[in-house]
Amino acid sequence: MAAIPLDLLDRIRALERQVRTLAGRAQIRPALDQILHGDITIGEGGQLIAQTPEGVATFKVGQTPQGDWGLFLRRANGTRALTVGDDILEDDQMIRIWSRDKERPTPILMDDAFSDRFLGRPMLPLQLHPTERQNTAHTTYQPAWWGSGPATHAVAEIELFTYANTGGGQVKVTMKPEGGTAITVAEYDCPAGQWTNKFIQQPMHDIEFMTWVEWLVEHRNKEPNRDVETRLYSALYRHTYTPEEAPRVPTRTPTATATAQQGTGPAVSEARAALKRSAPASTPPGLRAIDD
Repeated sequence: MAAIPLDLLDRIRALERQVRTLAGRAQIRPALDQILHGDITIGEGGQLIAQTPEGVATFKVGQTPQGDWGLFLRRANGTRALTVGDDILEDDQMIRIWSRDKERPTPILMDDAFSDRFLGRPMLPLQLHPTERQNTAHTTYQPAWWGSGPATHAVAEIELFTYANTGGGQVKVTMKPEGGTAITVAEYDCPAGQWTNKFIQQPMHDIEFMTWVEWLVEHRNKEPNRDVETRLYSALYRHTYTPEEAPRVPTRTPTATATAQQGTGPAVSEARAALKRSAPASTPPGLRAIDD
């Protein structure tokens, strides 16, 4: 029988021990409850999902079946709580907070679908208050309703009713952004002897979000010694209904925009100052007394 070197037997026994050690370690399941010093990447159509024992996905992030990339938070009962993306349009990436209504869930807070800089829901009232000349005998324009407040939505909506006596009357609605010039939104005739209804929808063209805007509804008689009265039915800010309603973006200085994004410099100071309400640009017309 051939002689076997003793060191070779030692090597074989050592190798066997190493194999047994590796086989034992392979059966040990490492803890997977921490991620340290690294990132997790979800890509190429994948999603990261957390779900309840009943199979309800309460959290998802990644690419949606529609093709965009989104974030989903659901309540334990499956109703939506917050979503980003997965909208009618692939690239609008709306943020929406949903009601708890299981049968008919609806977004109760969201940004605008077609305007990138305005709030969508909830809709908010547009401040308009009656003046002492809501009914007037003048033949020159007199303030009937007046108000001021920040532009929160992409579209302003005002509905008016005006009654004019013999000769008829006229109504004019203007808006004046803070630091800008007055813009005539609507001007129209009112036939005599009847109520004239006017429904006004005005996109906030060239106006930044939260810019203070002054609104004025004026009216006049076409003949002397007559009277005209204008009543407000509704006034609110709302989201856009169609892409055509999206307001024009105001002209912006590239340097100021870049500086504002960095969080320093004069552009930031100007932006912060714009959030503070300044004194009204014009003297408010005489408002109607409460006990009239």
